[in-house]
Amino acid sequence: MQYFLKRRQQTMILKEKERSVIEDLQTQEKSCVEKYGKYAEQARDPELKNLFRNIQQEEQKHYESLSMILSGSVPECNCNDRSGKDYQPKAVYTAMSSPEDKQHDAFLATDCIGTEKLVSGTYNDDVFAFGDSGVRKLLADIQIEEQNHAEMLYKYKTVNGMM
Repeated sequence: MQYFLKRRQQTMILKEKERSVIEDLQTQEKSCVEKYGKYAEQARDPELKNLFRNIQQEEQKHYESLSMILSGSVPECNCNDRSGKDYQPKAVYTAMSSPEDKQHDAFLATDCIGTEKLVSGTYNDDVFAFGDSGVRKLLADIQIEEQNHAEMLYKYKTVNGMM
């Protein structure tokens, strides 16, 4: 079975395997949206709460971009490779801070770094399943954004002495 997508006034044929890959990626993005929402509620540090909420919004955009592919269009991507580099978290945890709160937030951040590594690796593996260069470019851009998320979380942990 083949699926047809319209893009830039051309008809692109989306193979069944390609559709399945996009659906699998959507499942991962939906899980990330839910995880970051729950972790934003659970985080004790307001800086980490905000970071989780921001990443949650980006994961939602990834999900929506994948939905657009399934519904017939390939969205343009911004090739954002600076958010991880530019992120400068504030140090909240000090020697006077609650060690339980710090340990709790360190666990959440560490768990999300692991998730981002997994998702980034999946995009890396799946990007070449597509013949269309626009889809490959979008998936490569999302992979970079997943790496940015991990970098931001790592910086948060570093500045707060959670390493």
